[in-house]
Amino acid sequence: MTEAAASNLQPEIESFFDEATNTVSYLVSDPVTRKAAVIDPVLDYDIVDGKASTASVERILSRAADKGVDIIWALETHAHADHLSGSPFVKAKTGAKIGIGSAITEVQEIFRPVFNATDLKTDGSDFDRLFEEDEWFGIGEIGVRVIHTPGHTPACITYVMGRHAFVGDTIFMPDFGTARADFPGGDAAVLYDSIQKLFALPGNTVLHLCHDYKAPGRDVFAWETTVAEEREKNIHLGGGVSRGDFVKMRTERDAMLKTPRLLLPSIQTNIRAGNFPPAEENGVHYLKIPVVLTSELLS
Repeated sequence: MTEAAASNLQPEIESFFDEATNTVSYLVSDPVTRKAAVIDPVLDYDIVDGKASTASVERILSRAADKGVDIIWALETHAHADHLSGSPFVKAKTGAKIGIGSAITEVQEIFRPVFNATDLKTDGSDFDRLFEEDEWFGIGEIGVRVIHTPGHTPACITYVMGRHAFVGDTIFMPDFGTARADFPGGDAAVLYDSIQKLFALPGNTVLHLCHDYKAPGRDVFAWETTVAEEREKNIHLGGGVSRGDFVKMRTERDAMLKTPRLLLPSIQTNIRAGNFPPAEENGVHYLKIPVVLTSELLS
């Protein structure tokens, strides 16, 4: 099948919202071959008692079993900083391959010294597939085109399937705006350019978002919009906001944002394809908390 023909096939899509992390995961399947992918699955993690569970992922796997679809991919839009990935559990239960953008190697190089993660390889080999810009692959007969959309992180990618695009954290609902760009490796100007790539898609392309936080005045969660709606109404760059004005706004806004509650555990696992650091001699896996002492404490 040609890329052009595959791109015209439309996937079946079901969403799963995890209110604890405001994350949306997706079960995407080919109605013909019954092959499927899970996009951005969440591992439930309680930071207070350090316990992780798989309830959220099991909901998706249960639905896949009910539909009679075969999960062959666990796809990450980027290395998330607000939730731990459930992709390893999907892989363990289904044999699915874990995929992410090839620039994950840059993210690994950035954070390896932060956590002194001497076990971590920075070649992306923890993942099964590293996707490049404009690469095509398949979910059954559904053609998937990869668009590199960095800015929030260097490794952010968008998966385009027919008239549907899974955009990760690059952009949010029109009334909420865009992703932050102040994490290590983030860049507001690069984010603007990435969003212009999305705006270049046909206006009726449905954008499936990775998060929603209910913008002020909105009473319900929402995570589906269109390119046309975003071009016109996005509060951060809709209506033709210039690159310079966007960068100024994004930089000032990011300076006021709090650090995500699960950033430290999320980054340590997600740059390892969702796996925890190796267990120590007592069989326990540990996540590190970097501590920078002030000059007063050092004196």
